[in-house]
Amino acid sequence: MKTFRIEPIGKEVDVLTASTVVTALLAQGNGQVKQICGGKGLCATCHIKVSSGQESLSPLGQREKRTLSLLSGADGNSRLGCQAKIIGNGVVIQVPDGIYLESLAQLDALVGRRAEEPLRHPLTGVILVPSGKIITRSTVNVLRNLDLDVVETLKRSEASM
Repeated sequence: MKTFRIEPIGKEVDVLTASTVVTALLAQGNGQVKQICGGKGLCATCHIKVSSGQESLSPLGQREKRTLSLLSGADGNSRLGCQAKIIGNGVVIQVPDGIYLESLAQLDALVGRRAEEPLRHPLTGVILVPSGKIITRSTVNVLRNLDLDVVETLKRSEASM
């Protein structure tokens, strides 16, 4: 068993050695982290920041490096929770704030509401609607041109490989 900590809440989590960070986060019921691509390292929905303990995580793979290079806000402390396996103790992570949209229909259902948290694009992590902004029909129409259907995008991506 290994232990890692989630900040800023200071929660210690016990996991089996070589478990992925996202598996542990999903087991904790953390609604901010998702795994829309099924753990293939193709989306931003499990993006985490490692505050300390990088050496206690598995090394970055090529797919993870490629995906991180496309993410908004990614830096040298970024990892994909679905790719980062916990191999030692002392890992401290933070989950970026915001909700990753899964589809345009999800955003459409929020029209007229104020975004309680930033709404993020699921593939790039870019903030589509900042926290506190009212989600308007015109916002949805502007975003309609963006490809927000992650499942469909991944199907097209896999078909072209």
